[in-house]
Amino acid sequence: MAESKRRVLVTGGAGFIGSHVADAYLASGDDVWIVDDLSSGRMANVPDGAHFVEMDIRSGDEVRDLFREVRFDLVNNHAAQIDVRVSVNDPQKDAAINLQGLLNLTEAAIEVGTRRFIFVSSGGVVYGEPELIPTPETAAKAPLSPYGVTKLAGEYYLNYYRRIHGLDYVAVRYSNVYGPRQDPHGEAGVVSIFSTRLLDGDALTVFGDGEQTRDYVFVRDVVSANMLVSNLDLPDSGDLDDRAFNVGTGVATSVNGLADVLESVASVQPGRSHEGERAGELRHSTLNTDRLRAQGWAPAHSLEQGLQETYTFIRDQRAGGPA
Repeated sequence: MAESKRRVLVTGGAGFIGSHVADAYLASGDDVWIVDDLSSGRMANVPDGAHFVEMDIRSGDEVRDLFREVRFDLVNNHAAQIDVRVSVNDPQKDAAINLQGLLNLTEAAIEVGTRRFIFVSSGGVVYGEPELIPTPETAAKAPLSPYGVTKLAGEYYLNYYRRIHGLDYVAVRYSNVYGPRQDPHGEAGVVSIFSTRLLDGDALTVFGDGEQTRDYVFVRDVVSANMLVSNLDLPDSGDLDDRAFNVGTGVATSVNGLADVLESVASVQPGRSHEGERAGELRHSTLNTDRLRAQGWAPAHSLEQGLQETYTFIRDQRAGGPA
């Protein structure tokens, strides 16, 4: 007898990563709802076949009503305030979205018996300036921004809800995600920023010496990680890190190195301009992904492959091609 479709909610599903994740759930045969307030998401990103609800997750009554109506089996929470600079300038807004919004979702999920809750955390900020690189999940947590604090606090809230109320959750700690549909926000937004400048023939702006490093992971590899943890058996443990998985490549790439590869992809070299270092910016961040690899996951795209696809997407979109 065929199993009934899962009722899956993807919050932030009109955004960059969330829309790709929604695509994958639809392709696997799930019935998918997307909640997004369209503050940064775009209707053009919403996949055909998904149920779209324009909603702010800070509205507890609206969230509860939707959960009671649909009774979601799986929640994948990509709705968030993601900009470190915004969190520094307006920590109350950051906390309202990333914590109050999360609590609205978790309380509603517990009420209707949601079977799994996937929380997007951040491997790029919860560890702060780590001593060990690549950084494993068990490393000390020392966030250096309100954004990092809310992401780590979100994991602690979920671990509380699991232990006290039985909510089955998993946290995915992303490195710097890039790919098609990306807007130039956050640190990984440098890919779309550089691509746009190369298409315009403008020099690439590099902050500091350009030797700061990040772990750039292609969006479809992030999607495959989400699909894996959606069905993964997890231990009934009280340890926060037992419910968390780093999602990255384990490869450190400098800003200068990223610019080199993109210039090669674009076949142009308009030059570089340098500005001062940005206050509070981490020097190095690369994730150890051994735990996720042990479950059968591995990134399938090299940096060159991912940047080629991303650059081509941005070029075609600017030319009026596929969105």
